[in-house]
Formats: sequence, C-alpha cells, structure tokens
Amino acid sequence: MKNMLKQIYFKSGAIALAAGLLCSPLQANKPTESKAEIMSAMKTVTQYMMDNVSYRGGFVWQYLPDLSRSWGEMEAKRTMVWIQPPGTPSVGHLLLDAYHATGDEYYYEAAEKVANALIWGQLECGGWNYVFDYAGENSLKQWYDTVGKNGWRLEEFRHYYGNATYDDLGTMMAAEFLLRMYVEKNDPVYKAPLEKVIRFVLESQYPSGGWPQRYPLKYDHPFQGKADYSSFITLNDDVTPEIIRFLIQCYQSIGLQNIKEPIMRAMYLMITLQQGEPYSGWADQYTVEDLKPAHARSYEPRSINTGTTAGMIRQMIEYYKLTADTRFLAGIPAAIKFLKSQELPESFAKIWHRKARNSEEILVARFIDPDTGKPLFVHRKGGNIHNGTYYIDQNLESTIAHYSSATFVNPTQLEEEYEAAKKLDRKALLAASPLMSNQLIPLPQYYTRMPNQPADDKEIARLIKEAQEKKCWITPLNSISNPYKEYQEGKATYAEDAYSQTMVGDEFDTSPYSPQEEIDGISVRKYIENMMLLIKAIE
Repeated sequence: MKNMLKQIYFKSGAIALAAGLLCSPLQANKPTESKAEIMSAMKTVTQYMMDNVSYRGGFVWQYLPDLSRSWGEMEAKRTMVWIQPPGTPSVGHLLLDAYHATGDEYYYEAAEKVANALIWGQLECGGWNYVFDYAGENSLKQWYDTVGKNGWRLEEFRHYYGNATYDDLGTMMAAEFLLRMYVEKNDPVYKAPLEKVIRFVLESQYPSGGWPQRYPLKYDHPFQGKADYSSFITLNDDVTPEIIRFLIQCYQSIGLQNIKEPIMRAMYLMITLQQGEPYSGWADQYTVEDLKPAHARSYEPRSINTGTTAGMIRQMIEYYKLTADTRFLAGIPAAIKFLKSQELPESFAKIWHRKARNSEEILVARFIDPDTGKPLFVHRKGGNIHNGTYYIDQNLESTIAHYSSATFVNPTQLEEEYEAAKKLDRKALLAASPLMSNQLIPLPQYYTRMPNQPADDKEIARLIKEAQEKKCWITPLNSISNPYKEYQEGKATYAEDAYSQTMVGDEFDTSPYSPQEEIDGISVRKYIENMMLLIKAIE
C-alpha cells in the first residue's frame, strides 16, 4: 500500500526538476466556454473540500459522505490531520498546482490554509509525525492506545513515540510544500517553519551520511525480543533518497550553501551501503555502528531487498547524472548480477499466481538472507495483536497479502539504463546539475503527477456534472476498518490460518481492508486525481 501511495506524485528526479521539463500555466485571458466550465467545477469541488471536508485546513484520506467516520492509514478522529500521502501536504501541493494552472488566487489562499494547518502540527523538533490531533496530545495518545495499538499489520502505530518520522514521505512531503509556499511569493510567514524543518533534517543526519526513520532518537520500543528499529539508517520507502531530493530543491531554489556537503555525504554513503558479492544489493535499513543490514517490523526481516536494490540502481544512475562521478555506476553490474541470480524456479512462479508485465521480468524473493542467500518468505497465524504472530520460512505458499514476499524485477531494462548512463557526456551532466549551478533554479510548476493521457470528453462531462449537482466527487472507498473494540479473552475462535492471507484479522483488528460491498464516500486521493485530469484538460 505504501509504495502505491507515492505513485500519484511527481518523481522524475533532480535532473528533470532542474531542467524545468514541466507544463506552463494556463493562459486565461480568453478561456473557452469548455475551459470555463472545467475551472468552475474545479473550484466548486475545492471549495467543498476546504469548507466542509477539511478540519481547520487539515485532511485525512477518506470520509463517509456525512463525515461520521474518516480514515487515514487507519481510522481517524474528526480532529485528526494526516501527514502521509495522500493526506494534508498532498492537498497543499495540488492546490499550488491548480493555482499555477488557472492563475486563480483562490487556490493560493486555500494552500495558505493547508500550510497553516501543517505549521500548527509541526513538532518542536521541526518534523512531523504520521498524524497530529487538533484536540491535543492526550487525545492523540488515547488514539494510539486504542485504534493504533490494535492494528495488527500496522506495527508502526502500536507505540506512541512523540517524535517525528521520515517514513512514508510524511515529513518530506510537508517540508517540500512549505518550501514551495515560501518560494512562491517569498512570504516571510513560511521562512521560520521552513528553516525549522531544514535544521531538523541536518541535525538528524548521522556522521556517516544516513538518516534514522524517526528523530529525535528513541530506543524505547524493543519488539518481540528485537531492538527498536526506529534509529536504524533507513532506505525503506525512499527515506534517504527523498531527504536528498528535498535538500537539492532547497539548494537550487534558495541557494543554501551549508547543505551541499550533507547532500554529497548522503549520496556517497549509498555506495558504501551496497553489500559485497555475491549478494551485492541494498537493504531497507542498517545498524548505525557497522552499517550492516538490519530488521524492522515483524514482516521486514534482516535482509537484502531485491525491490529496494532495483530502485537503488536507478538512484545511483541519478546520482551519477548529478555529479558525473563514475563511482556511482561502479557497483551496478554486481547489483544486476545479484538480481539475476535470485530468479525463482518456474515452480515458484506457479505458486505466486501473478504474472509478469513482460517477458523480460523475472520473479525474485523480496527478502534475501544477507548471510546465506536464502529467500525469506513471510507468513502469519492467529487473528489479532493478542494471539497473532508473524514467522518466516522458505515456502512461498500462503504468504501474507499485505506485504509482498516476492516481486518482479527487470534486469534487462536496468542494464539498458546503465549502458545509456555510461554514454552520457560528463561535461553536459555537470553543466545541467543543480548541484553545480551558481544560480538559483526555479522549482517545478507541478508536483502532483500529471495523467499520461487526457480524460475523454465523457469523463470530463461526468466530473463537471457531479460537481454541479453534488458539489463534491463521491466515489467507492478503497478501504475501511473495524471500529475499535476492547479485546475479550477467549471470544475469538477460528483456525490459526484463517487470516493468514487477509488484509485484516478478526473483529478486534483495526487494520484497514477493502470492503466486500461498495461503500461510497469522499476520497482525497480521488479528488487529487480528478483535479489533475481537469488541469490536463484545460491545458
């Protein structure tokens, strides 16, 4: 789920960001009637989202139409504000995108309301937790002790740390939005909170160049006999690459000279973190003292992650483009060789019941033991946090559904990208790099992913009609959850494997899941997607 959340956001890397390969704002001097209708629909729905759905400028992810229940990654109180995408910062980015597309000051004013909400929820340390609560810390702690604690598969909500997290793009998405707000009109209102989060990023960086998952550092949640993982150097969910990306944007748009060295230190650490042959990939997290692969949640064993490795190969190519330093390319052949060596036999492919997108993709285990090279497949038994447990073996059958134990990678495509990178002119790379520029470089016009294809006339007409009639877009919700219920010992009776491959356990599990019957509601993700369809249309 978490990786899926990132897909609607602009992720083309620092080179495209620096080059300004983006759409220009709409010239609104004489809009056609069609454009006028589209812009009217956009504004009508946005006004409803801001005036009726948001809570003091903040958003979660999904709502029932009457707002009686709402969800972020888990069920949320009405007073809560979600930071993880597609939460509050995501809406803020969309509003600035709409402002750039239409030139309508309303969207900038709405973005200010979202920014004010984020500033209210910014922690003293400078970062953000996954969520904050306008009702206060006691209300948030009560949520953690009930809804959060009982989410079987969402172990990151089982303990209230009281500090900030880099996980799931939360802090970085909010930081990028505040950077955009400051750069947009040089409004000094946003200078202090922006400087605060930049200090947070710099202070939380380890001397080696990496970052922990949470900061200030905490060690108070050892879980099932293992050390608290929140202080480990983290690559999982693009923690380190996204922090580097934010710092590059700060460097290029406001010219902060003191952040270039932390950027370079972090990028070169990625070379060090690649493991030696024969398992020459990258892990999701590393112990700070010796930079060795480390564990995280129960279903994230100490391992080399093949999916992370494929992503890091592309990241190393991006770092080469930024620096023209061939050391970023040196480890790629060994990493690709490692991925090829992990191809699972045809018998495993039949068990997996999923198909590759093309003939070049190969099926590999997601987690590889860094000592033996054996695949690590994750299972669970039981029904909730009180009687459930995760375990690992070499059997791909009946693995958990909420966190894939295998994945497809495309070594052929990675080889092609590597060979193409080697042919690039190094002088041209340096000339285009924002890290080598002596002048400020504008930020992108749009941060939200633009649809690849424009919507057809029928879809545009439907969106306009719904906006006119309902003032908002109602859509089937992709997840709901069981309301919190206090656990009753002995009440749950079922086979140990009854929930081994489901998104949710029994009635005491508060983890989200897809409803069997269609439930309509208001989706922030769908609002963002529909708005980008309409922005595409008016271009």
